[in-house]
Amino acid sequence: MKLNLIFWSFFLCNLGFSQEIALLKYNGGGDWYANPTSLPNLIKFSNQNSGTRIKAKPATVSPGSPDIFSYPFIHMTGHGNVVFNSQEAENLRNYLLAGGFLHIDDNYGMDQYIRKEIKKIFPDNPLIEIPATHIIFQKPFVFANGLPKIHEHEGKKPQAYGIFVNNKLVLLYTFESDLGDGWEDYEVHNDPKEVREKALKMGTNLLNFVFNN
Repeated sequence: MKLNLIFWSFFLCNLGFSQEIALLKYNGGGDWYANPTSLPNLIKFSNQNSGTRIKAKPATVSPGSPDIFSYPFIHMTGHGNVVFNSQEAENLRNYLLAGGFLHIDDNYGMDQYIRKEIKKIFPDNPLIEIPATHIIFQKPFVFANGLPKIHEHEGKKPQAYGIFVNNKLVLLYTFESDLGDGWEDYEVHNDPKEVREKALKMGTNLLNFVFNN
């Protein structure tokens, strides 16, 4: 109860007349700054197509900062190494227990590093594959087969893994999908319109899960 009060006091004080999301700037050498156009494009699409009112420019936050409590949704991406120290892991755990949401999107190459860091945050909560029946795949856009495939990489099937606390999804790890690449400006990857639209719709579902539930 105390953690929830902490979260909402931070959130409400910083909310103003809009909603805001953030990008996680982590240590370890990985390119946390990859896909610079992805979040602004996702925000624009979500605001235009689902009624969210998210501030156009996302913030940047560090995992150990108290500022993370100001953002109900934090996105994390990259291709390489990720390291959370004990204070950062504890801060992220408190943030998620208090009602925050972390989306980790493997931009290809992050998987071997991020799984052990997630274990630091929740040592007793396993990553569970999320079924296509979960609400994140149901509204406002329906993905009957679950997480869409955006980029091929190794040709493996896209998988969505989650950490659940009291049956609520608090951390989402998207693997072999690369949603963030699909959110980028068209000329970055030259993805067909229908591929970019799938990625943007899936991202919009995530934002709606956080802001409208």
